[in-house]
Formats: sequence, structure tokens, C-alpha cells
Amino acid sequence: MRSIFKEEAAMPSNPKWENMIKREEPLYPRNNDIRSEFERDYTRIIHSTAYRRLKHKTQVFFSPENDHICTRIEHVMHVESISYTIAKYLGLNTELTKAIAMAHDLGHSPFGHQGEKILSEIAKRDIKETFWHEKNGLEMVDKIELLEDPNKNLQNLDLTYAVRDGIISHCGEIDENHLKPRENFVDLNEYQYSNQYAPYTWEACVVKIADKISYLGRDIADAITLGILTDENIEELYQLLNYNKSEVINNTVIINDLIYDLCNHSNPKDGLCFSKEMFILINQIKRFNYQNIYLSEKLTSSTNYFYLILNSLYDTLKEGYQNRERIEKMCPELLYDFEKWLSNYKVKGRKAINQNKAIFDIEKEEDYLKAILYYISGMTDNYAIKMYHKIIQF
Repeated sequence: MRSIFKEEAAMPSNPKWENMIKREEPLYPRNNDIRSEFERDYTRIIHSTAYRRLKHKTQVFFSPENDHICTRIEHVMHVESISYTIAKYLGLNTELTKAIAMAHDLGHSPFGHQGEKILSEIAKRDIKETFWHEKNGLEMVDKIELLEDPNKNLQNLDLTYAVRDGIISHCGEIDENHLKPRENFVDLNEYQYSNQYAPYTWEACVVKIADKISYLGRDIADAITLGILTDENIEELYQLLNYNKSEVINNTVIINDLIYDLCNHSNPKDGLCFSKEMFILINQIKRFNYQNIYLSEKLTSSTNYFYLILNSLYDTLKEGYQNRERIEKMCPELLYDFEKWLSNYKVKGRKAINQNKAIFDIEKEEDYLKAILYYISGMTDNYAIKMYHKIIQF
């Protein structure tokens, strides 16, 4: 075991500890709780509605009938497994990496990154904001997700700062080596764009890298399963990876090679880093994936379908702000479900209806439109499709 980061771990001896375990609001007390702060975060996350819905959200490939293609929840579990392996080997706090990993994609919309881009276009147009899943994930755990306390009050998740920071700082699309945490304690609500700051903890840095490790190999495996990659593409992969034809190209082999290299080249002085050769290879694999997978016609052709669904849902609910009766006749189930969801967050006088934060004053159109975006972003692929068909059917 190469526990060279043990002194840097998120533990009470760490100078950042009190900041790491801060919560915006204290959780209700329990006299018989044996969990640590981060373990309590972990269980609050896996009990949340947003977490359960990940099993019906697209990771990369929209294939709802195929049980062998990675969904968003499987990706999250891959990230949790990879980050646990790395953190344990390096001597970091595995309780924190588990909590961050399980929560890191709670802000993803239906239909993966394509759905995210569509919602961002709508947000820019109507409320002059951008929609990006890391920020939406923070807002989900801070404002939207609710759990019932022992007194039957609905309360926000109120996670620790370290976990919340890991959610908004997790962007795995970066091309950087030698990743280190930042020193300054910032207001996470001040984030303006993805990857604006480095994470606050080494554990969040591990999850950030594990996110990238997890999707590179799995996307290749899924593309092979779906027949997206040609024989020529696979030949190119063998040459790229320097594998023998007798060796298999699969997710576990690629993940193992990346983890081993990272763990044996990282140290507190240089940060979390791959060898020069492996880092070059990672960028080559990423380039290969973009050219042959993410930009393939089989993926891009689905964008029009997603665009139609998400815009129809949004436009229908938006019209309900001015003409509720028409939408009630047109798609009563969608309107009913939205208003039921919205009732948990509306301002009543100056307080929320429950114990959670009051975040929408629906007398203001901008608040109403923002509520629609939050609501749609929480949908599963299946539910979004179902509601779309309710709209277009007579």
C-alpha cells in the first residue's frame, strides 16, 4: 500500500477539516447515529430521488431497451469504484470519495450531454443563464432534493462543504495533469462556469480524475457492443493501446492500466498525475472517442429527437404560466405533476411550505421559467418521452 497522501487526507488533523464538514444548515440530531459526517452524506445521497432516477438516464448511448449499455447510474458506480481504489491506495479518505462519486452526476438532465446542451440553449434564451450539470448538481442537493425527517418535515439534503465542492468541481472533460486541490475556501454559489476552480480536497481531485478514467474505456466497450466501431476503428485501437491481437480490449483492462499508472506517479508535491506516456495516450483515446464515437451519425442523429422532446415539454409548461386552462386540457398529467412538484418550493408569505428553502416566487415569470428547467432536468429519459407523447396525442 502506497499511502503517501495520508497526511493530506480529509481527516480531523487536516487544517481544512472544519471547512470540509461545514453544512449550510445543521442536520437534525440523532442520539444513536454511528456514521461519520461523510457517511451520513453518502446515505442521504443514495436515498434521494435524483439518485434513483439515474438508472433511467442516458450516459452516452440512448438505448433504453438494451440492458448491457451503460446508464448514468452505472457510470456513477464505476466512478465510485475507481475513486475508492485510488483513494485507498494513496491513503485518502474513502468515505469522502464515495459520497462525492455517488453525487457527482445528480445534476445531469435527461439524454446525457445532448440534453444538457438543449436545456442550456433554452436557459440562455429565456433567463439569460447557462445550464451546466455540475452547477445544477449543486443546486439539486442544496435546493431541490428533499428527505423526510422524523417529524415528517421535508428537508434539503444539506450536505457537507467537501461533498458539495466535489459535485461542482468534478468536471472530467479537462485535459490537465498534475491536479492539486485549491487552498482557498470559496462560496460555491459563486461558480460562474465549469472547471472555474480546482477542487478543495484531494479526494475531490481523485473523483474528478476517476470520472475521466471511467468513461473513456466504457464508452469504447459500449460502442463495440452496439457496432458503432468498424473493424478499421478497432484495428486503430489496438495500435493506439499497443495491445496484442491476443489481448482483449475491454473496460476493465483499460481502467486497470490507467489506475495503476496514476497511483504510481502521483505524490503530494507533483499532484495527481499520470506518466507522460500515459497522459499522451489518454488524450489520444479521448480524441479517438470523439472522432469515432461521440460525433458518429448514430449519436448525432438522435439530437433532433431530444430537441423536440425537451423543447415541447418546456414550451408547454411555459405556456401554462399565461394560459393554465389550455394546458390543463392539452396535457393535464404534465401540468398536475409539475404543480405538485412545485408546491414544495413555492414561497408562501415569506416562508417555504415545508422546512426546506423557499426558492420560487411564481408571481415572477423568471422564477417560474427557472422552476420548469429544474423540473425537466430531474426527469428520466423515460418520463420525458412519456410526457412528450401525452402532449402530442389526442
